[in-house]
Amino acid sequence: MALDACDIYGLSEVMGPGVAGESVETKDGSHIWEDYFRPEIIDPFDHRTVLPDGVAGELVFTTLGKEALPVIRYRTKDLSRLLPGTARPSMRRMERITGRSDDMIILRGVNVFPTQIEELALRIPALSPHFQLDLTREGRMDSMTVKIEPREGVSDADAEAAAAQLAAAIKEHVGSSARIAVVAPGSLERSNGKLRRIYDHRKQTL
Repeated sequence: MALDACDIYGLSEVMGPGVAGESVETKDGSHIWEDYFRPEIIDPFDHRTVLPDGVAGELVFTTLGKEALPVIRYRTKDLSRLLPGTARPSMRRMERITGRSDDMIILRGVNVFPTQIEELALRIPALSPHFQLDLTREGRMDSMTVKIEPREGVSDADAEAAAAQLAAAIKEHVGSSARIAVVAPGSLERSNGKLRRIYDHRKQTL
């Protein structure tokens, strides 16, 4: 017997799991239970600006049925967009989460997310998903260095070629230049088994 896996979205601050759920018929994003929750998409830089359906931004929820602890315009920090309903046409869908507004980097006017770098790195067989982003300011110009570990057994020549490939991919898909520094496997700092992604040194140079 085959089983289908579907996404479900929820937040303990709002009402735990069950705020939105993916339909097994379409699996094209989670339909929001709009009879209990009022969704909005706002500009993450200006929370006063509500964005229209179809435009990506930060997901905000207001509870409509909670009486003891109502939640009004709760900023989830999750980035998504609202789309028309499909399998449940009376309720809008939320696109799958593409990142978090508190992880967003502004580099020379371009919005950059660590998940974008990770996605590009995973397309290159010689590179591992273990990386850090070092942000510095040289004069008035921001600069980003991606420190990334190669996979075990990768030669120095292959690692150098992979670094050039990643730099080109970031320029093409993200729209910003980055230096790539391939470091020894296991050399990037880890805490509780998880890798800290962003080291922003720009504040120290203001």
